[in-house]
Amino acid sequence: MTMEVLPKALEVDEKSPESKDLLPSQTASSLCISSRSESVWTTTPRSNWEIYRKPIIIMSVGSATLLFGVAITCLAYVLNLNPKTTTALKMIGPAFLSLGLMTLVCGLVWVPIIKKKQKQRQKSSFFQSLKFFILNR
Repeated sequence: MTMEVLPKALEVDEKSPESKDLLPSQTASSLCISSRSESVWTTTPRSNWEIYRKPIIIMSVGSATLLFGVAITCLAYVLNLNPKTTTALKMIGPAFLSLGLMTLVCGLVWVPIIKKKQKQRQKSSFFQSLKFFILNR
């Protein structure tokens, strides 16, 4: 068996910037920062506002958009405006109504998902402490 020798043009110099890009740092801090879920190392309790802040904001924006759509749609049918304005309001009103409803439903569905995650975390921490207790006897 002979090893093939790569030409000098194909070899990657260790000091070149390309070689630094190919070898990412695998330190604990970089792994923790790049993870999508919250850190395993922090065990500080979070308030309800910190937990449910995003779904509440999404539901509020969805409700406001829904009400805006309802108001525009009602104005299109109640007021006697010129035909161009009425046509525009009849198209824009239901669009805002549907966008608001979709956003509101997304926020409403998000809340039970967060509750389920919280229960799983509590169970997980309980079983981890139980495993630690059993293994360290």
